[in-house]
Amino acid sequence: MCTAATYLTKDFYFGRTLDYDCSYGEEVTITPRSYVFQFRHMRAMESHYAIIGMAHVAMDYPLYYEGVNEMGLGMAGLNFVGNAYYGAASPDKDNVAQFELIPWILGQCATVREVRMLLHRLNLVNTPFSSQMPLAQLHWIIADRQEAITLEAVREGLKVYDNPAGVLTNNPPFPEQMFQLNNYMHLSPKDPVNHFSDKLPLKTYARGMGALGLPGDLSSQSRFVRAAFVKMNSLSGALESESVSQFFHILGAVDQQRGCCALGEGKYEVTIYTSCCNADKGIYYYTTYENHQISGVDMHRENLEGKELIRYPLIMGQQIRMQN
Repeated sequence: MCTAATYLTKDFYFGRTLDYDCSYGEEVTITPRSYVFQFRHMRAMESHYAIIGMAHVAMDYPLYYEGVNEMGLGMAGLNFVGNAYYGAASPDKDNVAQFELIPWILGQCATVREVRMLLHRLNLVNTPFSSQMPLAQLHWIIADRQEAITLEAVREGLKVYDNPAGVLTNNPPFPEQMFQLNNYMHLSPKDPVNHFSDKLPLKTYARGMGALGLPGDLSSQSRFVRAAFVKMNSLSGALESESVSQFFHILGAVDQQRGCCALGEGKYEVTIYTSCCNADKGIYYYTTYENHQISGVDMHRENLEGKELIRYPLIMGQQIRMQN
């Protein structure tokens, strides 16, 4: 399970956690402008915006988990098991396989507004990447510095929702995630006021009591509420170091520790990595479960006119800076 979030200071930041029981060898992957995207039902995309993000590369094809393009548009796919639905190809639609969606959108759209126009013809097709890699059941958050939307392909059709929170987790469907926030409108970063009874001398006895009732479990609905509360109330300076640090603190609120979410057979769900992209500058930052030192890759330090993928394996081992 996963959590994605947006954050705006001087620059626009976009990222996510990947929570799972194992890694698939994902790498920070840059797709330059002249890499040819081959699509199963559409014409090849021979020229496009450059993209940086996290991907599992199979047969030289980047299967992006999330990414941003050079124009500042970000997109992430999160598990949506039991609700996602992809159909057959349709002759009057743009037929895009689920695994092709992130490059198809980030390759040609500079803004969410452009994405909305593109989605009118979209048909997500149930074509798997290969027989060894079945379809992932996903929904997506797509965002720029102006707005965010959630995209869900369900049995009733393709749904596009405004996402004013700029946050997404897994189930339930997005409208239900947003509706649940109504149950927490009493939460506040400020000290609570006694509304219980004016006949009782009730008072605060610790800091942070304005957030009493904020859910602390690891379920996707609770993570949505917690991430939204932390993100919407977060403050930081506008410097890159301050903004990036704060973004990792926002997603740190939904970090999953080994042993707390048992899957059986000795497996546990953990936060395999956390990412933070400066979408304006094209810099991808990340931490991993074993390594909380922030590592970064700058797409603009690479040849973005090339045709070959540029890949950086994750630094997995803990990096500790000794001071004596």
